[in-house]
Amino acid sequence: LITSKGLEALKPYEVKNAIIMAAGLSSRFAPISYEKPKGVLKVRGEVLIERQIHQLLEAGITDITVVVGYKKEYFFYLEEKYGVKIVVNPDYATRNNNSTLWYVKDQLDNTYICSSDDYFTQNPFEHYVYEAYYSATYVAGETDEWCLKEGRGGRITGVEIGGSNSWIMLGHVYFDRQFSKKFVDILEAVYDKPETVDMLWEEIYVRHIKELSMTIRKYPDGVIYEFDSLDELRQFDPAFIENIDSEIFDNIVSVLHCQKKDIHGFYPLKQGLTNLSAHFIVGYGDDAQEYVYRHPGVGTEKLVDRAAEEAGLRLARELGLDNTFIYEDQKEGWKISKFVKNAQNLDPHNPEQLKRAMEMGYKLHHSGASLDRSFDFVNEGLNYEKLLLEEGPIEIPGYYELREKVLRLKKYADADQYPVVISHNDFFYLNFLIDESDTYSLIDWEYAGMSDEANDFGTFTVCCELTDDEANAAIDYYFGKEATFEQRRHFWSYVVFAGWCWYLWSLVKEAEGENVGEWFFIYYRYAANNIDRVLSWYEDAQN
Repeated sequence: LITSKGLEALKPYEVKNAIIMAAGLSSRFAPISYEKPKGVLKVRGEVLIERQIHQLLEAGITDITVVVGYKKEYFFYLEEKYGVKIVVNPDYATRNNNSTLWYVKDQLDNTYICSSDDYFTQNPFEHYVYEAYYSATYVAGETDEWCLKEGRGGRITGVEIGGSNSWIMLGHVYFDRQFSKKFVDILEAVYDKPETVDMLWEEIYVRHIKELSMTIRKYPDGVIYEFDSLDELRQFDPAFIENIDSEIFDNIVSVLHCQKKDIHGFYPLKQGLTNLSAHFIVGYGDDAQEYVYRHPGVGTEKLVDRAAEEAGLRLARELGLDNTFIYEDQKEGWKISKFVKNAQNLDPHNPEQLKRAMEMGYKLHHSGASLDRSFDFVNEGLNYEKLLLEEGPIEIPGYYELREKVLRLKKYADADQYPVVISHNDFFYLNFLIDESDTYSLIDWEYAGMSDEANDFGTFTVCCELTDDEANAAIDYYFGKEATFEQRRHFWSYVVFAGWCWYLWSLVKEAEGENVGEWFFIYYRYAANNIDRVLSWYEDAQN
């Protein structure tokens, strides 16, 4: 029994509150994290974040704040169920986890800092804590984790990423009052610096380690778990995959006619605004096959005609232009493809590869197939112009002169009466995959539709930054012989249109606050540097 004097003496060491960080994307936990945040997954029969809240409450810590961001709505129920506070981090997608602590900096005191997806086999929380610490476990052999160096009294004196036979940062952290005050002062001083945006809060701590006193709290193996992948979690909880409520797993099972237990080897391939993609394997040993699962990004149903994409993919498979496609759900937008091992992207400056790309384009355009959707560079550019005018008048030097010339050139190009054909409309080197047997696949058919025959050439020339000689060689490769003057000028007009359209797109994006970077100038240059020459090829011929 502790006396009143004892309790008074313990008062400075009483834990005031806990912050649970739950805002992040958990991209390494693809594809489950595409559907729900990692913290609400059920492991060994318990929801991860709920188990941690229970452990905090058992230690007498009732002031708990959960900071949310990605798929935040999955955590709202915790407020009513456990009486926790919810704080929304609006910057979770653009900053690292330093932003989570920024939005609760006024609450930092004698505070536990927790991650929503940690699993503790024993309750690590206490009602009284003597000083700031970072929990750690020992790793024998090589590791790429954050390795701790300690000095007198267990004080952390250095941190290195990667090492061997070392204690590593893993699990919860405790800030004492003194640490919190100094850390907040430092955070406020560095928060608005560009280099801070991508920093973990731990990186800020390490940079100021001499000012911020923190000790190492060592735990034996088997107490703290952080699951960095589905395969790691499955090792800890073998029943997890069989019991998981996941449409993604259901989709894979239905298309590939496999069992959940045979699906493994997940890792994210890319995570963008349009789509999220993850690699996975079905089967083991000699029977193992590698695939890609494409999960549609939020709101992409407004941007992408999935029916047209799926029809384009089926056609590409039939024509032998895409050897990777297996299945796409037109309604939901998810897709399963074969994974191309050791794939290389096309080198547009390699004459043989350039020739193959043009031959594939010709085969597509002359397939006789059609889609319901159409795409025209100049019409798209004019649509972007309307959006730009909503931001205010366009006062860019030379803008309207270039615009007038582009519209004049469009009339000449239309008069050529080239056929409107099925086109890829994102036809450039990154969308060509070359496998180990030199088989080419043209992927990403999201923008497929009916366009002028020269449309794909325009995209390719601009986005691959072809020289004049390379572009003229590409036209010859396309037709399988030396192109006529009339063919050449028509195809070059679409280089101008492509550059102008994406230049307008860049103007809109920049007006909305995005930074398009060097591509802004590349698009402009291909339009502005070629317009007079191509116009003259039409107008001089008329005189």
